[in-house]
Amino acid sequence: MDKNAVYQEVSQLLITLFEVAPEQITPSARLYEDLELDSIDAVDMVVHLQKKTGKKINPEKFKTVRTVQDVVDAVVELLTSA
Repeated sequence: MDKNAVYQEVSQLLITLFEVAPEQITPSARLYEDLELDSIDAVDMVVHLQKKTGKKINPEKFKTVRTVQDVVDAVVELLTSA
């Protein structure tokens, strides 16, 4: 899965799970400030991404995620690690 595919997947997740308007989703969109997600939403996102990737996401790593691009980079890193 390349970065573009991951970005599309994350975008779709934000649209369907959190009812974020598609035009709000950009790589630089901040999860909490721009997309109005909260910490519970972040946990839900991690759970869904774990199911989708089949890999466990380190909660400490995900705490540093602030933008849509950060989420994409974290998922790509997870998928490319052994």
